Amino acid sequence: MRFRPEEYEGMYLIVGLGNPGREYANTRHNAGYMALDILADKYNIEIKRHNFRSVFGEGRIGTEKVVLAKPETFMNNSGFAVRDLLNWYKADHDHLIVVYDDADIPVGTLRMRDKGSAGTHNGMKSIVYQLGFDDFPRVRIGIGGAAHGMIGHVLGDFSDEEKPLIKVALGDAAEALELIVKGRMQEAQARFNHKGKNNPKPADGSEK
Repeated sequence: MRFRPEEYEGMYLIVGLGNPGREYANTRHNAGYMALDILADKYNIEIKRHNFRSVFGEGRIGTEKVVLAKPETFMNNSGFAVRDLLNWYKADHDHLIVVYDDADIPVGTLRMRDKGSAGTHNGMKSIVYQLGFDDFPRVRIGIGGAAHGMIGHVLGDFSDEEKPLIKVALGDAAEALELIVKGRMQEAQARFNHKGKNNPKPADGSEK
């Protein structure tokens, strides 16, 4: 499916963060890519067009028009791709949704917010810097902290113990993205902002 430029009004831009290339496909840093693939499969959106320093596809989630995009700039320069995409599609701030890995929360834990700082994530730092605003929704997928060096951790594959947890989390993240597109952020938070053992949260799903 392709929309004409005059149809772009109201479009949602959902960006999954990761690194391009087969060698990175199953790494922790590519959790955003993985969640986007699940969403794309469910709604038969082919992510295969190349432009805006990304690979992307257009389609619908229910009645809402969406673009699903994976920046191909490598993680630390994700902001360049997101800026290019926004310049073309003219999506409103609250219609940009970013899904990405987060080493600051336990493996398999999800956190959703409708705005906020980039935290320690370099991809998000790049996006906020290039856009000049941070009032857009995001879905964070916990990959746990590093035992022996952050670079090796985020660029490593999930362990056998982690794989069942991350499989559930990726499916939940895709479902959370659907709810956010449908204007149901609070429901997504209530359902999926689970309390992690090492990262307790208030029962109402709000951030500390």
